[in-house]
Amino acid sequence: MSDAMDAYWQLQPLARTLATAIFVTSVGGHLGLIPTGWLYFHSSVAIFKMPPQIWRFITTFLLSGPQLGIILDPYFVYQYLSQIESGNPKFQRKEDVLWYLITVSGFILLLTQYFLGFQPFLISALIIALCYTASQDSRGMKANFFFFTVPAQLVPYCMLGMSVIMNPAALPQQICGILAAHLHDFLVRTWPEFGGGRNWLATPAFVSRLVTTPRILQRGYGTGIRPKTQTSGSSTGASTGSGPLPDSWKTRGTGHRLG
Repeated sequence: MSDAMDAYWQLQPLARTLATAIFVTSVGGHLGLIPTGWLYFHSSVAIFKMPPQIWRFITTFLLSGPQLGIILDPYFVYQYLSQIESGNPKFQRKEDVLWYLITVSGFILLLTQYFLGFQPFLISALIIALCYTASQDSRGMKANFFFFTVPAQLVPYCMLGMSVIMNPAALPQQICGILAAHLHDFLVRTWPEFGGGRNWLATPAFVSRLVTTPRILQRGYGTGIRPKTQTSGSSTGASTGSGPLPDSWKTRGTGHRLG
């Protein structure tokens, strides 16, 4: 059991947290332990009701499909988000990945509300958006899609083709997910690098503070305090002034040999 927990904590943190939240929410929702009426997004209750039920902006992405979807949807979320979190050159820091999730989820909400109307749960759009972002930096590589090997950048479109056969109702939502991921890529990379414009979605400072490791850590067996980062000047001074003698002895001046 401890080995399993150790392996779990070694997973990519954002991907691990989101996949776990989806799995727990889905199990509770499909078993009737969590009322799903409290999870879906609707502007009338999420924004205009007093007090606003702002958690719906998040929980609308956390309910998977039934049956095998309870396992497969968290798996796909972890698979694609961990690729973004660990090996994507566009996201150098954890806060960049978190800000990506926030902005792409916002784009999905706007697109689905505008083009499709009321859509209670949006995990299909989120999964294909993650897949699109993860695959765009894998051009020239191959990827496995079920029993087939395809170019990595075509995996999102293979998912669309599979939806045409197995779940046509999810197709409009998935198209919105691809549009949301493409819009993010255009604003963050394509327009600044090739159009000479600015990055309109630069990660704000408050997101960086959200993911910064706290200096004081509360533990069950005590409190740990992380040392502050020293500058080069202070570290040099510390190294030259350190030694085996107490500080009070260092003010006595130079010594003289007796006898």
